[in-house]
Amino acid sequence: MHVEWLHHFCTVGAATVVQVDLRSHPEWECSALAWLDVEERARWRDYLHLGARRGFALCRAALRAVLCERLACHNEQLAFGRSRHGKPFATVSARPATVSFNVSHSGKHGLIALAPAGRLGVDVEAYVARRYLDQLSVSSSWFAAHERDALARASGDDKVHLFARLWTIKEALAKARGTGLRIGGAALEVPPALLHGTTCTFQFAHEPEAQWRGDYIGNDEFAAVVVQEILGGQRG
Repeated sequence: MHVEWLHHFCTVGAATVVQVDLRSHPEWECSALAWLDVEERARWRDYLHLGARRGFALCRAALRAVLCERLACHNEQLAFGRSRHGKPFATVSARPATVSFNVSHSGKHGLIALAPAGRLGVDVEAYVARRYLDQLSVSSSWFAAHERDALARASGDDKVHLFARLWTIKEALAKARGTGLRIGGAALEVPPALLHGTTCTFQFAHEPEAQWRGDYIGNDEFAAVVVQEILGGQRG
């Protein structure tokens, strides 16, 4: 089944990123529902906001499509479980699948990152000035002091873009770790090179044995970041 709202976006390290077009399109939404199982359709009905409902259907259908292709399975064989921290994982015929994935969407943009193994996080945020200015008032626990200072010095579009970059990096870092934001966003230090759009490798201070790679993949419409664990066979 061809998924018209899905296309390849980029490849970074061991991760492949596909983009999901979340614009309103009744035919796409109808096709997307055909991919969903009974539980997913119930979740789809629970969304009251039409945009959120559309985003869930199109992203979940796209995720199913790319996983079925990657895992060489039928959609009916594919299901999802959750780790103890709530991060989803795929199963094929009730057996955990050997693939890592993560999904993010904002506005009309969705991104799905996949890797053969290892922890993985992706985040996308459309540039919407009003939204970010509203969030600045509740960001004291999310940003470190020097990050808040940088935001305070910025203005106009520069402020919107800086906020979006910081936000997506921290979200991707947290999602890659797979434990959510229990340690607090301010404790997730943003690698300076990644903030400036340069691919970088780094370590978390509380997990020095693990190596990570970060890639900024945003464009003029959105900020976006992929963070992936570097496994032994990927080094060098």
